[in-house]
Amino acid sequence: MPRGRYSLHDPHDHTPLGEEHFNCAPGPSGWRYVAQRTGPDGEHRGSVDLAIDELGRPIRLELNAASWQVRGAAIDGVTWVRSDPTGTEATEGNAPAAAFTGTSPAFLVATARLLRPAAGAPATRVRLVALTDPVLAPRTVDQAWQHAGRTTHDTDTGPLVVDAYRITALDTGEVHTVHLAGDVVLSAPGIELEHLETPPSAFPPDP
Repeated sequence: MPRGRYSLHDPHDHTPLGEEHFNCAPGPSGWRYVAQRTGPDGEHRGSVDLAIDELGRPIRLELNAASWQVRGAAIDGVTWVRSDPTGTEATEGNAPAAAFTGTSPAFLVATARLLRPAAGAPATRVRLVALTDPVLAPRTVDQAWQHAGRTTHDTDTGPLVVDAYRITALDTGEVHTVHLAGDVVLSAPGIELEHLETPPSAFPPDP
C-alpha cells in the first residue's frame, strides 16, 4: 500500500498550493485513494476519497475543500451532489462524461487506468468533469491522452516501470506530460512526489 506525500503548486507561476498526504491500494474490485490536503501554512484544507472499479470508472468520489463537499459516481455518465457543510445549498449535477478530474494526483492515475492508452496507438479522447479549486465548481473538459513511452529503472526493491502520457487540453491546445509508476504519480504539471514510504502498487494485467 503506497503511502507518501505530494507537493502541489501552480503549474504556471509555481506558487506553492500545499501538500497532499496520501495512501492508496489496488483491491479485488478496483483501486482506492485516500488523502488529506494541507495549505502552504500547514493548515488542513480538505480531503480526497476516490474509488474506481476494475475498468477505471469512479464508483465513489468524495472531495472536501473550502467548506464545500462533492460526492459523485459514474451513473448515467457522471452524477454528483455539491453541497455546503450543512447541506442547505446542495445542488445535483450530471454530465455525459467518463469520469472526474481535478488537482489531486489521484485523478491522473484513475484516468490512465480508465483509458489505458497503448504504446504507439493514436491519442484517445475523453470527456471529464473537472472539480476546480477552491470551491469544487464542476466544469466539463475534453482531453486527449496518448502513451508517450515506457522506461524501466533499477531500484533497491526491484525494477520500477514508468509510463509517460502526453495529455492535450482540447479547448486550449495546451500539451503536458505526466509520469506514472503503477498507482503513483512521479511528476506532472503542478505535482511533485516528495516522499514515498513503500513502492508503487502494480495494477493487474489487462485480460
